[in-house]
Amino acid sequence: MVAAAALILLAVAQLTTAHFGLPYPAWRYNTLNAANTSYSQWTYPCAGVPGNLPSGNRTDWPLKGGSIKLDLHHDWTYVFINLGLGANVSNFNYTLTPEIWNTTGKGLLCVPELTLPTDLSVVDGTQASIQVVTVGESGSALYNCADITFRSSAAALSGDECKTEGVTLAQIQPQVNGSSANGSSTATPPKSAGSIAGVSNVVMSSVVGLALVFAYGMGL
Repeated sequence: MVAAAALILLAVAQLTTAHFGLPYPAWRYNTLNAANTSYSQWTYPCAGVPGNLPSGNRTDWPLKGGSIKLDLHHDWTYVFINLGLGANVSNFNYTLTPEIWNTTGKGLLCVPELTLPTDLSVVDGTQASIQVVTVGESGSALYNCADITFRSSAAALSGDECKTEGVTLAQIQPQVNGSSANGSSTATPPKSAGSIAGVSNVVMSSVVGLALVFAYGMGL
């Protein structure tokens, strides 16, 4: 009876402290599942979920980069997205978000296309994993991963499939001599995306510390 009660409390705690979902590409495991007692989003690099699960998900993704959809549960969140090549990735050494994402609101965030880095070349059949790192008000990093296979036949999500609801996105550009550096984003924000100019001083003062979290998320 005590053991059963403990499991219930653990499940409730998992939900009340939880964190974010990764609907697309399909994550390795639903770490928000109330029945989950094996994995934690606090665990680097992929919430403790291995990449070789017998029933694991693997999504076909376009060769030039594809869509990503996040289910965010906090009032505001910083988001970093990394990529690693291989069938069972442990080193996520490419960034798909060179500009920090600052999201506001709880709900779904869908970005139609994350463009691959110019120095990354993939071919049909290349296997890889996407790592999503989020940082909220507590300052602690949360992790989820999705395994993908690059396919020439794969397409990005359609407009009906990729809708943002309840979330706005601002991309924080690197600062050079006190002003924003020129440069284009590697992601196409949803139509509801916020303006870079709307980012507060508090947000900007946190960028240096978050960069360290970002580097740690890439395994550097």
